[in-house]
Amino acid sequence: MKTAVNIYDAKAHFSDLIATVERSGSCMVICRHGKPVADLTPHRVHKQGPLTSDPALAGARFRGDPCSPLTPEDWPEALR
Repeated sequence: MKTAVNIYDAKAHFSDLIATVERSGSCMVICRHGKPVADLTPHRVHKQGPLTSDPALAGARFRGDPCSPLTPEDWPEALR
């Protein structure tokens, strides 16, 4: 459940808000004049395995240098 806190209170009690979010794992919404402007959420570590290549791209090769500048002829007429 999200709890709404105005900016003045968030500034005055920031350490307490951090402790509450850390302890409960819930989010807090920081509001200005009753309108949400920011979320205070607990940090979550995303466990992602190592990157693997897509088998559909096996054998794909770059033709040319992808970092080389484009010539005017390479650009569409409308963007020259």
